[in-house]
Amino acid sequence: MNNSGQLSAAKLNAYWRLMRADKPIGIYLLLWPCVWALWIASAGMPDLHLLIVFVCGVVVMRSAGCVINDYADRKVDGLVERSSTRPLVTGEVTEKEALGLFFLLLLCALLLVLTLSWQTVLMSVGGVILATIYPFMKRYTHLPQVVLGAAFGWSIPMVFVATGQPLNWVVWALYFANLAWTVAYDTEYAMVDKNDDIKVGVKSTAILFAQYDKLIIMLLQITCLALLMIVAMWLELSWTFYLAMVASVGLFLYQQQLIKDRDRSLCFKAFLHNHYVGLVIAIGIIVHYTFFTR
Repeated sequence: MNNSGQLSAAKLNAYWRLMRADKPIGIYLLLWPCVWALWIASAGMPDLHLLIVFVCGVVVMRSAGCVINDYADRKVDGLVERSSTRPLVTGEVTEKEALGLFFLLLLCALLLVLTLSWQTVLMSVGGVILATIYPFMKRYTHLPQVVLGAAFGWSIPMVFVATGQPLNWVVWALYFANLAWTVAYDTEYAMVDKNDDIKVGVKSTAILFAQYDKLIIMLLQITCLALLMIVAMWLELSWTFYLAMVASVGLFLYQQQLIKDRDRSLCFKAFLHNHYVGLVIAIGIIVHYTFFTR
């Protein structure tokens, strides 16, 4: 391969890492609540076109969120141990290239959502705004994790609108369950960078909650499960969902054990572990609609 080819391959690799495509945990955390909504809104029979659009939309918007996050943090990431090797910090990707990639990903998301109803297109504007402003919030508020939760859950009302369902209280109960869960796991994530963030002046819930961080994470996890239980009782979900709830309690207790000493590596492990929470809940919902509503 010639030098230009090698440079091209290196640039593509840098873009890949800038989108965090090599670390799919964010895709999973964004995907599972979308799956919950798709199966509930469609009573277990999600339209294939909707399924493809929303799954692709999750991947594209998560990638766009990572790019704009690194662009917003380009001046401070080099001062934080965990983010010091990101492509914008090392110079593998320029600021102009990062913005170009961000807008290209937004264009892809627009093309996807334009295949849906005009109401869904309008709803998508809110998701784009939330995803774009989130990275900048850590400079102005200790609650950027709340903005992230609002963005990560936006697919839930979008799914209901796309399927022609009303935005009733069940939708918003699901939304706020996901919001509470997101703030909990992103606080675990923020605990990893807490000391570095204090030094560089970046705000987070981990800093705001201080010595009460573990307690508040637990309360947020309980809130998430309580809201999901209310939804389950209203929808008359079967025992499979409640079994998923029991498993989720066990998973959250394990996370509490991991973060008890606030060890950085174990807090990061707890954050990654949330993938299994979303997956277990999704399985509980899918199994219910597959075997108990036919």
